Amino acid sequence: MSVSLARLLAAALSVAVLPAALAASAAPSGYSQPPKNILDVLHAPSPPVPFVSPTRQAMLLVSWTEYPAMSRVATPFLKLAGARVEIANHSKHDTPGGYGIAPCAQAISLVRLPDGASTPLALPVGACPGEPVWAADGQHFAFANTTHDAVELWVGNAATGALRRMPGVRLNPMLDNGLQWLPDQKTLLVPTVPAGLGAPPPEPVVPSGPSIQQTTGAQGESSTYENRDTLNSPHDEDLFDYYASSQVTLVNTASGSVVLVGKPANHESLDAAPDGRHVLVTRIHKPYSYVTTHERFPREVEVWDIANPAKVGIAKIASIPLTDRVPVAGVPVGPREFSWRQTEPATLVWAEALDGGDWKVDAPQRDKVMLLKAPFTAAPTEVVRLAQRYVGVLWGERADTAVIDEFDENRHWRRGLRVNFDQAKPEAKVVWDLSSDEKYANPGRPVFRRLASGALVMRQDGDAIFLSGLGSSPDGDRPFLDRLDLNTLQSQRLFRSDKTAFERFLAFTGPDNTHFLTWHQTPASPPNALLRTLGATVDAATGEAKFATSAAAITHLPDPTPEVRAIQKRLVKYKRADGLDLSFTLYTPPGYVEGTRVPTILYAYPLDYADPAKAGQVTGSQATFTRLRQYRLLLLAGYAIIDNASFPIVGDPKRAYDSYMDQLVADAKAAVDEAVRLGVADPERVGVTGHSHGALMTVNLLAHSDLFRAGVATSGSYNKTLTPFGFQSERRSVWDAPDVYMKVSPFFYADKLKTPVLIVHGADDANPGTTPLQASKLYEALRGNGGTARLVMLPHEPHWYAAMESNEQLIAEMVSWFDQYVKNAPPHKLAAK
Repeated sequence: MSVSLARLLAAALSVAVLPAALAASAAPSGYSQPPKNILDVLHAPSPPVPFVSPTRQAMLLVSWTEYPAMSRVATPFLKLAGARVEIANHSKHDTPGGYGIAPCAQAISLVRLPDGASTPLALPVGACPGEPVWAADGQHFAFANTTHDAVELWVGNAATGALRRMPGVRLNPMLDNGLQWLPDQKTLLVPTVPAGLGAPPPEPVVPSGPSIQQTTGAQGESSTYENRDTLNSPHDEDLFDYYASSQVTLVNTASGSVVLVGKPANHESLDAAPDGRHVLVTRIHKPYSYVTTHERFPREVEVWDIANPAKVGIAKIASIPLTDRVPVAGVPVGPREFSWRQTEPATLVWAEALDGGDWKVDAPQRDKVMLLKAPFTAAPTEVVRLAQRYVGVLWGERADTAVIDEFDENRHWRRGLRVNFDQAKPEAKVVWDLSSDEKYANPGRPVFRRLASGALVMRQDGDAIFLSGLGSSPDGDRPFLDRLDLNTLQSQRLFRSDKTAFERFLAFTGPDNTHFLTWHQTPASPPNALLRTLGATVDAATGEAKFATSAAAITHLPDPTPEVRAIQKRLVKYKRADGLDLSFTLYTPPGYVEGTRVPTILYAYPLDYADPAKAGQVTGSQATFTRLRQYRLLLLAGYAIIDNASFPIVGDPKRAYDSYMDQLVADAKAAVDEAVRLGVADPERVGVTGHSHGALMTVNLLAHSDLFRAGVATSGSYNKTLTPFGFQSERRSVWDAPDVYMKVSPFFYADKLKTPVLIVHGADDANPGTTPLQASKLYEALRGNGGTARLVMLPHEPHWYAAMESNEQLIAEMVSWFDQYVKNAPPHKLAAK
C-alpha cells in the first residue's frame, strides 16, 4: 500500500521495458511516439457530448480531455477495497474495476435552444470539471471540479453561463459521486469531507501483527480480485475509514449557506426521495473483508428525515451483513437494489432473492419485489414475485404505470412487465419478452423526463410511452424513435435514421411530441445537433398514420481531423464454415486503390451467445463519423483494418466454453478468408490484436492457428486457473471443468507459440482477472520456451490506458511490431526456414 514503493516499482518497470528498437525515436520523457501524421490525429480533440436540460431550453456541449498528461495519471493514490482515492484531495482516481481515470472537461459551451446561440463557459485555469448535473427547472447546473487539494462544487447559471464556486465545500466522491438537486431546485445534497478530519493515519513503522484470514468450512464462491485493491491489514482498514468518511451536507446554491446533516460516517450512497425531505442513506461499517471489495462490506440501510437537519429522524430499513460468498453472476440474499418510487413523495422499493441468489439453482421464482411507504414503521408489502432476476423498475408519469425489468442468466433472456403497484395483487403484463442477445427486434429503452420534483419518469402520451434505440439491422444500426401503446402493444415508428447517416434521438423539446433534438453524424461530418419537426399524413388506403420529419441544424461543429476523411469503410457480411452469419467493418488506408492487397490487422472481441440465430446479427454502423483511436491509427501507417469482426462463442451458457477454441479459430478463418477474397488483405501479411478478453483471443489464435504473422495483446488474461471461479460467461469453477480452463489458457501452450506477440499491460490494472501478473508470466513462459515476444508495462495505467504518453507509446509499439513482423515479413515458406 506504500505509495513510495509503488512509485519505485513503476519506475523500475518503465526502465525495464524501454524499447531498444525505438530508443532513437523516444521522446525526452523516455516514452516513444508514433510518426507525426499519426501523432497529429491522436492529439486532435474529440467531438463534444451533449447534456440537454430538463426543460429543453438549453444544452451543454462538453468536450472531454480524452488523454490527460501522465503527470495527472501518476498522481499518488491509495487502493482501498476497490476504491482508488487520491491522497491529496479525496477524489476518485479511477472508475470501478480499474477501467480508466475519471475524465476532465477541457471545454464546456452553453447552447440555447432552439436558436443554437452558443456561449463558451469561462472555466478556471487548470480546471478539471466532471459531468454536469442539471436542476429540474433548467435554470442551473452543477459539477464537481477536481483541484490539487480538493474536489470543489461549482454551479452554473443557464441564462448567463456564469460560473461560481460554492465556498467552503470540499466534496468526498470516493464512494458516492452524486450531486443531487432537491425539489426546491436551489439546494444540493452532497457528501463532503468532514471538518477537522486531520491527517491520515500514519503507516506503522513496526507492523502491529500479521494479516490473517480464516475460513471455517462453509462453501461459497467469490469473484477473483487477486489481492490488488482489497484491504490487506489493520492499517488499510484505518485508511479506508479515514478516506471513506463523509458528511451529509445541504448546500444552498442561492445563498451559499451550508447545512450539515447527521454525523460523519462511511456513506456509500445518498438518494433523496421525490419529497426532498427523506433521504435513503447507505453506510458501510466493520467487520471488513480482505477478500472482496467494499460493495460486499456490511452496511446499514436507513431513511433519514431531514426536515429538521439539527435533529434527524432515522428509520432503519435493513442491516446487511458481510456478503463475501456470493455466487459469481449471482446476488446476495436479503434486501437489495433499493430505489424510490418516483410518483410518490417517499416510498421505497427493493428486491429480495428467493433462490439463494444463485442462478444455477432451479427455482420457480427467483425474486420478490417489496414496497414500504413513509413513515417506514409498518412491515414492508410484497408487490409481486418474478420468475427471473429483478433488474430495476421504470416509473411512468402516471401512478398506474411502471415496468419491471427482469433477466434470465441461464437463457440470456429479458422481460419487461407492466405492474400497477397500487393494486393488492397486481397482474404482471408482458411489455417486452426477448433474448438479451437480440439486436434486430430490440425495442429500445424508454424516453424519460424530469418532473418538477426532479423525479425521473417515462414520458407518457396517454397509455403510450416512447422508446429510443439503436435500430440494429442487416444494414447496420439505424437509430429510431417509437411510440408504444402499453394496452395494445402496437408501436408506431416516428423517426428512423437515414441509411447514409447515424442520427440518434436526444430529447423532446417541449410539452408536445412534435419537436425533438437528434445527434447527427456521417462518415464525413462530425456529430451535430438537429431540431426535427414531426408531421403525419394518413394513408388513404389503410387509414394508417405515416410520419415524416423536417430538420434544422442547431450546431455547426467543425471536423477536427479532415485528413481522416480519406479513409473508406464498408460493411462486409459473410458466413462461418458452419453457416453462421458473420460481419465486420472493413477500413482501407488513405489512398487505397481497389484491388490492391495490403497488410491487414484483424481486431475482435469474442462474445457469448445462447442462441445461434442471434450471434450473426449485424451491429455498428458504417455511417458514423470516422475517428481513429488505438489500433485504428494503424490505418495511417498503411494497414487495412478488419474491425469488430463477429467472434461469437455459441452454446448453452452453462457449457459454452467447451467448444471455445474450435469456434474461435473458425471465426478468425472466416474473417481473414473474406478479406482475402475481397482482394484487400494480403494472406501473407495479416496480424491480429485484441484487448482484455480480446487479448486472450489474440494469443490463442497465434497458438492454435497459422492465420497470422504476429499479434498484439493488450491487458489480457492468459492463465484462467488464476480466476478459478469463472470468467466471461463460464460459471463453472476450475475444479468443475479443469480441462476447459487449461484449453482456453495460452499460458499452457507457450512451448508451441512461435508466432511473434507483443504484450502490453497497464501496471496498475485492477480489473478482476487481468492482473499485470498475467502479462509478466506469459512473457516469462514464452521467453523460457524460445518464443518471440516483447513485454511493455505501462506505468500507473489501469485496464484502459489513460495518459497521452501511454497511448503514444502503445501506437508506436504497434506500428513498429507490425511493420517488422507483418508488413515487412518474408513469405511463410522463407520465414519457416
